[in-house]
Amino acid sequence: MTGPTRYALIGTGARAQMYLEALAGPYADQARLVAWADPNPGRLDWNEHRLVRAGQAAPERFDVDDLGAMIGRKAIDRVIVTAPDYAHADLVVAALEGGADAIVEKPLTTDAEGVRRIADAAERTGRSVTVTFNYRYAPRNTALKRIISAGELGDITSVHFEWLLDTSHGADYFRRWHRRKENSGGLLVHKSSHHFDLVNWWLGDQPERVFATGGLRFYGADNAARRGLGPRPARGTVDVVERDPFLLDLREHDVLRGLYYEQEQHDGYLRDRDVFGDDITIEDNLSLVVDYAHGSSMTYALNAHSPWEGYTVSVNGTRGRAELAVVERGAILLDESGRQQVVDPSARPEDVADDSGRPVGERLVVQHHFGAAREIPIPHVAGGHGGADTALLHDLFDGAGDDPLEHAASWLDGVRAMAVGVAGNTSLATGMPVRTRDLPFGLAADALRPAARALTAAS
Repeated sequence: MTGPTRYALIGTGARAQMYLEALAGPYADQARLVAWADPNPGRLDWNEHRLVRAGQAAPERFDVDDLGAMIGRKAIDRVIVTAPDYAHADLVVAALEGGADAIVEKPLTTDAEGVRRIADAAERTGRSVTVTFNYRYAPRNTALKRIISAGELGDITSVHFEWLLDTSHGADYFRRWHRRKENSGGLLVHKSSHHFDLVNWWLGDQPERVFATGGLRFYGADNAARRGLGPRPARGTVDVVERDPFLLDLREHDVLRGLYYEQEQHDGYLRDRDVFGDDITIEDNLSLVVDYAHGSSMTYALNAHSPWEGYTVSVNGTRGRAELAVVERGAILLDESGRQQVVDPSARPEDVADDSGRPVGERLVVQHHFGAAREIPIPHVAGGHGGADTALLHDLFDGAGDDPLEHAASWLDGVRAMAVGVAGNTSLATGMPVRTRDLPFGLAADALRPAARALTAAS
């Protein structure tokens, strides 16, 4: 009988908490965290204190430059990568070459070079790479996948997808390392890869051509000046009468204070930079048209400064139409001091109060031609991202088992999602449509060839 699967974790910031809780909790019998790394020793100290306080043994610390040797020495089976996006390619390649499989947070990487390197390493080593596209697992998104896969809509002709990030969650991407495109690939890669993967998965199709437009139109110094905003509050200022609602004070949030504010002394990383600073190079408004191999197209829009957060999807087919509407938070409401209480509502929807005038909820409606509309029941599942995180962790640590809808995403799915974002960034730079097959993805270009199977059941 084999023992528990042995894991290493790289990156112990906010996103890593989900994995740490799973490995120390419900999956402790079959999955063991034996080593971890983070360039900030204070962050490791903080996480270690939490583990020990919960009765768990502290993993061994290692330097990421020694990842290959550590994998051999500690007999690591799988490496979980939750480091910033710009480090994904280096860490995934090192994990594969060291003899371990890799689990990586989306996006797979940030650019075409990273895709080529991961593809080469996967081919050379024969190891697996799993991209954690958790939104596939949300019951509402699964319900839409089931409708399309069953052929209820016939052949798909078009998709409209609009995603709204509110002025709490959306603003957060402009405070952190994400604000520089060289770090994150911009929102088209870092955030929208979730959405592009959903559409690729829903349709069972490959993106072929992308045209994009957009820009930085709300955040950033120039936009603040254009709207007549006065001098920005000094960082760390809390004793002000008229508090700036875009000011994030890390000291007011236990986890953010412990993970970031108290650890600035070690590496100088500032988690709470001004969203109206002058060095932001990513866009906050984006629109795309994406053509697919089997003849359908998608119109996509992302707004990062909406007063409410959620998304709407409309899928048109030769038999009818499906509409999915999701409100994750209906408004940003400030308290008497101007403070926002929830930093990331999509990750913690259970913290969101329905007192906004726009009810928080989800609704899937299907209507066939010449027929009445009917609402499709969506099971309620507790947990982050509409219950998606719980199901994702089950697949990661227990195994996917029989799953005809293929929720688990490989690195090839990560490539297909990245293809839309990378082509979109190229289109933004050139003003021209871009064919995904022209992207310099190397061996990974095979993932962009038209699928052999039909798009939906026969109409």
